[in-house]
Amino acid sequence: MALLMEHQFRQLSADKQVETRPFLEAVSHLPPFFDCLGSAVFSPIKADIVGNITKIKAVYDSNPTRYKTLQHILEAEKEMHGSEWPKYEAEQDRVLWELNEAAGAIVQHTPHEQRDFYYDTVGGAASAFPVMSMRGLRFIQVMLQSLVDGDKDENNPNHIRVNITKAYEMALKKYHGWFVQKLFKAALYAAPYRSDFLKALSKGREVKDEECLDKVRQFLVNFTATIDAIYEMYTKMNAELDYTV
Repeated sequence: MALLMEHQFRQLSADKQVETRPFLEAVSHLPPFFDCLGSAVFSPIKADIVGNITKIKAVYDSNPTRYKTLQHILEAEKEMHGSEWPKYEAEQDRVLWELNEAAGAIVQHTPHEQRDFYYDTVGGAASAFPVMSMRGLRFIQVMLQSLVDGDKDENNPNHIRVNITKAYEMALKKYHGWFVQKLFKAALYAAPYRSDFLKALSKGREVKDEECLDKVRQFLVNFTATIDAIYEMYTKMNAELDYTV
């Protein structure tokens, strides 16, 4: 489980403050997770995480003392934008306009071009400020939790489609329109077998499935607590941008 266990998330303090620097250090190693899923359709999610890491790091590096926690960054953005924060309508209208403009031609493009279109139109608008878009991290968390909980298709126990579908439905589906949902359904057929996925997480090492899943359980303890704390922060500050793409 080298991909996950080599860079664990820190245990949160009692006040659930997420320190920016250790968060960035841990999360920066997660994007390759999506390479293990075997489809370019997941590339926009990976790119969104990478983009947000870059944004958060830029803010943090500008003033490490002021932006010691993700909460501090969010509070500073709220103070900066005042009554216009968060920017619901401006972001949503821009994304929808670009999607509508291209709707007539996008279905004629190759999957690679469709992926680039998705990220070009949505990735740049994924957040009105640096720490908004954490849905890809929630996707990872739900999928891994589903695996360790033993969720599986009894007729095809070595498939991970059940786990990917659960993660998608809980973390991403409600933000996607029919076209993106259609791409996701197609991507399921390219999903790797469970054994191959676990081997990919172990960076190609031969590890018993149960040993691998034990390490996933260990990783999930602090990772889940961190993601839950971020979502709780968003809820309290009414910070989540509820747009559909």
